[in-house]
Amino acid sequence: MATLMSASELHERLETGRRTVLLDVRWVLGRTDGHLEYLGAHLPGAVFVDLPTELADHAQTGLGRHPLPTKDRFQESARKWGINDGDTVVAYDDSGSMAAARVWWMLRNAGFVSVYLLDGGLAAWRSAGYPVESGEVSPAVGNVTLGEGLMPAITEQEAAQWHRNGVLLDARAGERYRGEVEPIDPRAGHIPGAVSAPTTGNVSAAGTFLPREELRRRFEELGLDQSSNVAVYCGSGVTASHEIAALEIAGYRAALYPGSFSQWSNNAANDVVVGSTPFDEDSAAPSGTSTAAGSSVGA
Repeated sequence: MATLMSASELHERLETGRRTVLLDVRWVLGRTDGHLEYLGAHLPGAVFVDLPTELADHAQTGLGRHPLPTKDRFQESARKWGINDGDTVVAYDDSGSMAAARVWWMLRNAGFVSVYLLDGGLAAWRSAGYPVESGEVSPAVGNVTLGEGLMPAITEQEAAQWHRNGVLLDARAGERYRGEVEPIDPRAGHIPGAVSAPTTGNVSAAGTFLPREELRRRFEELGLDQSSNVAVYCGSGVTASHEIAALEIAGYRAALYPGSFSQWSNNAANDVVVGSTPFDEDSAAPSGTSTAAGSSVGA
């Protein structure tokens, strides 16, 4: 099934009146102005999705910084966004799909098949000269029925052993993987055995996904082949969803570690490695941290 929809394809759908639900998922780690930006300009008819409150459930403890909501809670949100059974959903943001991929993965995990990422997001739409509108959109409540567990996922315990029989990719920025900085989690570094694969390497300067062949070459250089068991984590399961989308485009099916490094690093029993290689037992975690700076840090 397709992962992406281009701006021209989406515009044609909307022009011909085909039922399409647009989700605006503007969110970047360390910033809270996504809704204000949405109110200023968004795709016509797009509904704002608040990632911290609607794509995460903070009542669940010990599961990382953005725990996945329960099936019932997510279904309630999806209906509030106006989604009906049989609809086509297109999600976008203004950060190379780094945030929008979260709702793409969650809907796919819930068994909703016809969901896409707008390739290039808001920037691609505007570059094509298509119109935007301002203000809040409050659609009629939908009737979608969602399931759960349709996308592969791994637990904290499985992440610890994944390198033995597969490839565990770390989708955060390289400096976080190496332990040089840590803007938000309690310890700096990476899960032992993980390979650095920043999500920024999946997209062009314009924020569109690289072509399938280039993505495939990138992942092959990271050690993947058709027989690889692949899992992905990031800071809290957000940008790891983007990596999974890129892997899908390249022809790989990958599992998500939803708790990601935010869960891993909060458990004192878990080892954390610093340095540029998957294992580096001689290194000690640095004490310094830095502030977050944009989506490339890997939420």
